[in-house]
Amino acid sequence: MKESIKKFVGNKNTVTIIGVILAVIILYFGYNIRINQKVALVRVPYANQTIQPKTAITADMISYMEVAGEFIGNASYYSSEDEIVGKYSNYNTMIAEGSLFYTDLLIDEDDLPDSAFLDIPNNYTVINYGVNMDSTYANSMMPNDYINIYFKANDDDGSIMFGKFLSNIKILDVKDSSGQHVFENTEEARTPAYMLFALPEDMHLLFRKALYLAGQYGVQLILVPNTQELTDEDAEMVSSEDIQSFINSKTTMVSVDEILTTTQSKVDGSDNSTNTTDNDTTTTTTTTTNNNNNNNNNRKNND
Repeated sequence: MKESIKKFVGNKNTVTIIGVILAVIILYFGYNIRINQKVALVRVPYANQTIQPKTAITADMISYMEVAGEFIGNASYYSSEDEIVGKYSNYNTMIAEGSLFYTDLLIDEDDLPDSAFLDIPNNYTVINYGVNMDSTYANSMMPNDYINIYFKANDDDGSIMFGKFLSNIKILDVKDSSGQHVFENTEEARTPAYMLFALPEDMHLLFRKALYLAGQYGVQLILVPNTQELTDEDAEMVSSEDIQSFINSKTTMVSVDEILTTTQSKVDGSDNSTNTTDNDTTTTTTTTTNNNNNNNNNRKNND
């Protein structure tokens, strides 16, 4: 008996057959284990409606479904309602109906940024400029579009000066009167009230000087869409030396502090009454500047 076993085991063909059988068995069970892992159902939460950017997640937005583990793969996602409720959809993210709550789609309320202030270069000043439906071409000016700013004024001899003032200005954001982003919500119509853009400091001061002259010279700053194709090398620029010289010559004797103070309500968006009129957005600035000029004259007379 022992000799028969030795002969059986010692037979090379027998060993080969046994090895093949064992390999097939191992492959069979290993394959089945892998398949079961891939097709095993996992219960996961998902968005049962489209969720707009910067929206607080509530329980009624969440439903559950079972999906194959292979469908999820190695993606990082929230697996329970407790982890999701109270968070916000990211500022640049619309969560589509049926989507899982991936971790990079949600943030805490304290981490909500204002996307308008991201990636602003150093030494640039953000201007929150009052606009309305008319001055934004029926709400057609959008973030990341480029505009040119035209200058219109009455010269000392009564002639009208008009021309392109500043070029290649990138729109950072457009907001409504409550500070909400006009274009972030696809399901809600919002009326533009403020346009945010940034200017290098020298152009920012020149822009302020132009606003300061509204009362005496009837300056109007007109926003016009830039229809030219721009490259990364096309930076903001002063388009007219004549207009720049005119502005600087008329503000030579005015202190920077007075210019900044007088025009502050216009560039921080706090003076936005023109949204209820059909006039250009500089109308309010003209009124404000006239009042300030009258106050200055009264002070001089009193002195």
